[in-house]
Amino acid sequence: MKVLITGGCGFIGSNLVRALASEGIHRIRIVDDLSTGSRDALAAGCEFAETFAAGAMAEGPGVELIIGDVCDEDLAIRAAEGADAIVHLAANAGVALSVQDPRRDCRVNVIGTLNYLEAARKGRVKRLVFASSSAPVGECDPPIHERVAARPVSPYGASKLAGEGYCSAYFRTFGVETVALRFGNVYGPGSAHKSSVVAKFIATALAGETLEVYGDGGQTRDFLYIDDLVRAVLLAARSPGIGGEIFQIATGRETTVSEILQDVVAELRRAGIHDIEVAHREPRLGDVRRNFSDTSKAEKMLGWRAEVSRGEGIAKTVSWFLEKQAAASGSPIRPARVATRTHGVGLDSSRRAAARPEKIRE
Repeated sequence: MKVLITGGCGFIGSNLVRALASEGIHRIRIVDDLSTGSRDALAAGCEFAETFAAGAMAEGPGVELIIGDVCDEDLAIRAAEGADAIVHLAANAGVALSVQDPRRDCRVNVIGTLNYLEAARKGRVKRLVFASSSAPVGECDPPIHERVAARPVSPYGASKLAGEGYCSAYFRTFGVETVALRFGNVYGPGSAHKSSVVAKFIATALAGETLEVYGDGGQTRDFLYIDDLVRAVLLAARSPGIGGEIFQIATGRETTVSEILQDVVAELRRAGIHDIEVAHREPRLGDVRRNFSDTSKAEKMLGWRAEVSRGEGIAKTVSWFLEKQAAASGSPIRPARVATRTHGVGLDSSRRAAARPEKIRE
């Protein structure tokens, strides 16, 4: 299979490329502007050649990288030539960035998606898998499922909803087999540059800085390990009879940010990392209070369900960050001072904004 992956040097993309390359039979082309991803992330999982001239994809297994912007319409058409499937991962990712710059969020997430749908249509690419999110749904009583009316809270949710709409239109009007996957909060090895809460907690703690929790920590998300997500993407690219569909891809389990914090801290302690400080900040604009998914449609139509437990996933992720830090420093990580008390969870809002960092209890 010849696969074009946008954003293939990022956290999710590089893990997906690694999985495909390990099968040894696929031709993989990547388009990435390296704004968040890196050549190093890609090189950690496969050998690749960098090219500056996109043309028809070559025969035989191999990985090639094109440095480029998904908003470049001409590049999209040239890069998709000869592809059997497109996996569109590149995006202006996350609520916070969309609140800071809604126009850029729209340009990258809407126009970028439209460019690759057009490339699929003009190049007669059979399947396009679109990386979406539960953000289009906005505030609702979870679990979120595919039939819930979309009422996005953030510009990011609005731009992803537009992408889903264009996918539906291109399937029903032009026959492009689009599949939209609404990812849960994905974490795992390779997420050093990801802004999600698990990666931020681990990286911040290892840097000896204060962990920030927005609000009281009671907001919930559905945390999905990267290997489970990669399996879902591969099934979406290969499974017959699913054109035009949307799938919730998550664990179906509701987890608070405070619970994730405690999981991360416990795993760091097992590795000898102590004296971790936490400060509560004001809630962020655009964040929803509760979010977890009903994944029964994915189980029925894709034969997919999440398999990696939260404990196993957090342990593997912390281990990867520790190994990365040790490799960068050239020596094992030294345990810091041991903290004796934990507080700070559940502060009232008048104190939270100005709260000083507090230690995590043993």
